[in-house]
Amino acid sequence: MSEVLVIVPVYNEAASVLRSTLEGLRPLNHDILLVDDGSSDPVPELVSDLATTVVRHTLNLGQGAALQTGMEYARREGYRFAVHFDADGQHPPEAVDALLDEMQRGEADVVFGSRFIRADNRALIPSFRRGILILGKVFNGLSTGVWMTDAHIGLRAMNRRAIQCINLRENRMAYATELLWQLRHHGLSWKEIPVAVVYTAYSRRKGQSSWNALRIATDILLRLIYR
Repeated sequence: MSEVLVIVPVYNEAASVLRSTLEGLRPLNHDILLVDDGSSDPVPELVSDLATTVVRHTLNLGQGAALQTGMEYARREGYRFAVHFDADGQHPPEAVDALLDEMQRGEADVVFGSRFIRADNRALIPSFRRGILILGKVFNGLSTGVWMTDAHIGLRAMNRRAIQCINLRENRMAYATELLWQLRHHGLSWKEIPVAVVYTAYSRRKGQSSWNALRIATDILLRLIYR
């Protein structure tokens, strides 16, 4: 058993893309947990030869719920570190160890990847999406008091303290904002490091639409007003 668990939430991912993602992660020699969030084609059948642990939601609950299931597994099994990693091929596998190297310096409980720290990485983001992400950064900063350069990337690493503290109740994409609330509430330290994200035609289709981002922001705003 590794001391690191890489949590990969999966929902109706193309088999070829999912297998490519796993094949990229395997040489790192970390344990991999796929959380199948109610996919139409059960994930175990797609990756049965890759010796990867899979847990399955019988219904599609959302990415936040899938990550929480992974965190509960990491907590139960006593992992020292947990890494969130998207299944759609956007994230380079080497970013996992970059996050962990930074975490092992002992300066942060959570280390986030950021597409905005370096100009060359920032240039890889489609211009319209880049604008939406910047607005999301401002919204999250105002609503949570945690100001990050890139609060909505699905690539992050956590130490055991964070694994024990963080419990996501937002099932869907609003979990990214809730996570920042929890950082502040639990007094968890955090840091960002630069990462490059690969935008393919496939990952753009799978990603969040701008209208969905607006819906998420409205939902969070209403919670702030009425809580």
